[in-house]
Amino acid sequence: MANEPITVSVVIATRDRPELLRDALASVAAQSHPPLEVLIADDRDTSASPPPPAESVSRDVWAIAADPSLALLAIRVLRSGGVGVAAARNRAAREAGGVVLAFLDDDDRWHPEHLTGLAAAFIDPAVEVAFRDSVVIHERVAVDGCRVDVEARTIAHDWNAEVMGRDDFVAPSALAVRRESFVALGGFDEGFRYSEDWDFLLRAARRAAPRRVEGVTAEVRMRATGHLSQDDGAERVACLSRLAARHGLAPIAVKTFWEVAECIDSGPPGADVR
Repeated sequence: MANEPITVSVVIATRDRPELLRDALASVAAQSHPPLEVLIADDRDTSASPPPPAESVSRDVWAIAADPSLALLAIRVLRSGGVGVAAARNRAAREAGGVVLAFLDDDDRWHPEHLTGLAAAFIDPAVEVAFRDSVVIHERVAVDGCRVDVEARTIAHDWNAEVMGRDDFVAPSALAVRRESFVALGGFDEGFRYSEDWDFLLRAARRAAPRRVEGVTAEVRMRATGHLSQDDGAERVACLSRLAARHGLAPIAVKTFWEVAECIDSGPPGADVR
């Protein structure tokens, strides 16, 4: 409906990172366009043996959700039980009541005007998917737990199907989708362990081109965590091969968002933000 209020449900999938989740939620609480609700899909594998002591991780997620500093947020925690990020997000989306779904990774952050710009885009009933510009930040975590920004690159690019066919320049934390469109598209393909958001965007673009909302408001945060395991690396390659086959694309190389920012040459490489 053209006059329907643009309410936003925030969807966060998290797994075993309560300290980072707290920062993500703080950025949601600071939004100038307050969300209708925040749905946290706790994707910790509850079948793990032995389990974390006294299920401490889940208790931490619940404790964060009950933090007085987040009292103005309507937060719901959903157990998804280690099903993977695509299925976890889908489960939360099914529970959502907002007109729009806005996705946030548990280690990323939003600037205060992030949802305001997205909500304004969806006033146009023709808009099914919208995205904000991003800054990709390499950070290190100090011994006291503080997160220290080291360097940054910007991704600020109009929707371009040709570029998107080789480089996914829309981070999940920059993405918002009209809920009815998300349902019509079947949500994220749960067969993808990686790149499920890229696949979703390519499918969505067949219906209507995603709308860029200019302005860097999504912080995509990366840490030096070592190399991928052999299994994870092989799974990423397999997912990208499947993505290319599904959408008729040339073979796709594995890249991080940091590398994508450099490839599409959309921002100053390696600006020092310490």
